[in-house]
Amino acid sequence: MAGRLEGKVALITGAACGIGRGHAEVFAAEGASVVVADVLTEQGEEVAARLRDQGRNAVFQKLDVASETHWASAVAAAVTHFGKLTTLVNNAAVFNNDGIDAISLDAWNKVIAVNLTGPFIGMKAALPELEKSGNGAIVNISSLYAIIATTGFVAYHASKSGMRMLSKSVALQYARRGVRVNTILPGNVEGPSAATLTEEENAAILKLVPMGVRGQPADIANGAVYLASDDARYVTGSELVIDGGWSLP
Repeated sequence: MAGRLEGKVALITGAACGIGRGHAEVFAAEGASVVVADVLTEQGEEVAARLRDQGRNAVFQKLDVASETHWASAVAAAVTHFGKLTTLVNNAAVFNNDGIDAISLDAWNKVIAVNLTGPFIGMKAALPELEKSGNGAIVNISSLYAIIATTGFVAYHASKSGMRMLSKSVALQYARRGVRVNTILPGNVEGPSAATLTEEENAAILKLVPMGVRGQPADIANGAVYLASDDARYVTGSELVIDGGWSLP
């Protein structure tokens, strides 16, 4: 039985670990050819090799999402290896929990560069190939912190909320050009970002989640599969919240 992403070619950023790795594994299992893109070369190579060992189509491409040159190479790699690019998943992100009184300008700039400027450069680089495919899809991984404020995480809040409107603007511009753009807002999910939180911070967050548990990378990836698939052919500019009910109260 064909997978939901059979015939798709997906470039997934931050795919060496955490949510990004979950995307690479689930997308490949659903039939997509996957470009595992990350700045972490060794871990990214391992993910791609493991997928190939499972009979999947996967290659690794080193990618610093803040680099236009790296992005051009990543898009070219997808076309060179698989003949086209149909899908972009902007997942790579960095985390900083400082409030405005504590964060330095350098730290602020790093978060914005990776979490907001990176997806901007990536979409700009990938859109010609996505449009050429005739059935392109972009899935931007934002955060519940794009719609829920805290007293810290000031740069993270700003970057992820900026991604929401960036996505909507591009969705509107490309609505009649064969490219859909949607956003996922994950809640608390296992991965490198969650690992930076203290035990007390994690406990406090889980108390806010009605389902009482942390999500897994596959929970987010399964939502992205829908948005990247032809099942979502009439869906663009939307936001899918996957948070165990955290945003309900």
